[in-house]
Amino acid sequence: QVELVESGGGLVQPGGSLTLSCAASGFTFSRCAMSWYRQAPGKERELVAHITNTGGSTNYADSVKGRFTISRDNAKNTVFLQMNSLKPEDTAVYYCNARWWLASWYDYWGRGTQVTVSS
Repeated sequence: QVELVESGGGLVQPGGSLTLSCAASGFTFSRCAMSWYRQAPGKERELVAHITNTGGSTNYADSVKGRFTISRDNAKNTVFLQMNSLKPEDTAVYYCNARWWLASWYDYWGRGTQVTVSS
């Protein structure tokens, strides 16, 4: 029932921009903290950006700070990741994550969208 679907990935040149979207369904989106993670080939999954359920607070990995912006539209059950000044090292599969508290923590993942930064 819980579903997270990422979109917007693709091939971009270094210095270019891309915006990812994650459409959520099957749960109360406005109660969930949302995050973007990424995983490059041969590397461990890492947290890229995080936003609270209200959108009042955000956090970013040092490697993307100042270049990426996470935002959410609770009316549309969607979280976004705007990526600017992209570098080849940003190449990875990007995953959407939802987490909420209901007596215990619930944690769900999308299937990912590929971002490739290359000349």
